[in-house]
Amino acid sequence: MSRRKYRYWSKEEKHRIIRRLFDEDLGVRELCREESITTTLIYKWKAAFLEHGIEGLENSAKPRNPLVKLQNKKDLTELEQLQYENMKLKIENSRLKKGYTNEEVIANRQKKSSRKSTK
Repeated sequence: MSRRKYRYWSKEEKHRIIRRLFDEDLGVRELCREESITTTLIYKWKAAFLEHGIEGLENSAKPRNPLVKLQNKKDLTELEQLQYENMKLKIENSRLKKGYTNEEVIANRQKKSSRKSTK
């Protein structure tokens, strides 16, 4: 069984897709194929939009690690590249303040993964 990669949909992206459903003469299945999402998701977004408007499309939880969000993106804008570099430097700075280096972090990760594999 393959692991699914969860996608983050912003309020604006959801609204754009729902607007396409209402404005264009598309069926739900066709829209789902074009946007690579499930019909269940479209129906949930549609119900939330009809009940609460665009605010109903707001995400209840934000992505937890913004660094991962930028790491997984293929084409970063210049602003996103700068944000990504800034986040990496902040992480490195906090590690140095705590007194350990990247090499120590990598060594600790390897120790933890080897303990998990022996269990």
